[in-house]
Amino acid sequence: MNKAQLVTQMASHSHSTKKEMQQALTSIQKVITISLSQGDQVQIAGFGTFALSYYPARSGRNPQTGEIIEIEGANKAVFKSAKALKDLVQ
Repeated sequence: MNKAQLVTQMASHSHSTKKEMQQALTSIQKVITISLSQGDQVQIAGFGTFALSYYPARSGRNPQTGEIIEIEGANKAVFKSAKALKDLVQ
C-alpha cells in the first residue's frame, strides 16, 4: 500500500475527505520526524513505538576495489510493533 492508497483507506474508514486525511497523515509524519530528531520516541498504544537506535561504527569493504573502509556510526529510525499488532498479523 502506498501513501495515496493509505489516504484513501483512511478517508473511507473515517467518513472524511481525502484532503483532510492527507493533511492528517502529513501532520503525523511531521510530528514523528520532529520528535525523533529531538531524540524522543513516539509510542502509540496498541500499534507500536518509533524510536532511534544507534548503530556503532564498523569496518566494511568497498565491493568495487576490495578496500577496507570505516563506516561511521549513526542513529537510525526503528519501529517496534506492539504486542497487540504482532498478535493480529501472525
